[in-house]
Amino acid sequence: MSDEPPPLPPYRVRDSGDAWVYGPDGDKYWGRFGAAGLLVWHPERGVLLQHRIAWSHFGGTWGLPGGALKAGESPVEGALREASEEAGVDPALVELLFTSRLDLGFWQYTTVVVRATAAFEPVIGDAESEALAWVSVDEVNNLPLHPGFGASWAELRSRLR
Repeated sequence: MSDEPPPLPPYRVRDSGDAWVYGPDGDKYWGRFGAAGLLVWHPERGVLLQHRIAWSHFGGTWGLPGGALKAGESPVEGALREASEEAGVDPALVELLFTSRLDLGFWQYTTVVVRATAAFEPVIGDAESEALAWVSVDEVNNLPLHPGFGASWAELRSRLR
């Protein structure tokens, strides 16, 4: 795969939520209306993770399929949409367990945690993924994790069982 990002569509064609938000310290966060990711857990297979392509923000790390919310979209709707687009997750094959929200005041990220009701093979659906893999819950910490996911993994993991 190329290390160069694909060209963005013209500004007026992009969704209004597809933009960077800058925090008071200059850090940037993707999603004008916040963002959400889907943590898919299957009791036998583990959790579904996305290896982020090199050109993406924190490229080369493992995290969750997800992204910017659209105007008026709930975090659950956005996480399911993004995971369907990026990893081929069928919303009919998952059930909601819980959500966890990081609220920075100026930007929010919601992790939507679901249990897969059936085993399925993920399918890369866009240019943002290097790979998709089911990873044993016990092996997640052995991967280079996206900093946000890495910071929340211990708490999320404790709520899976």
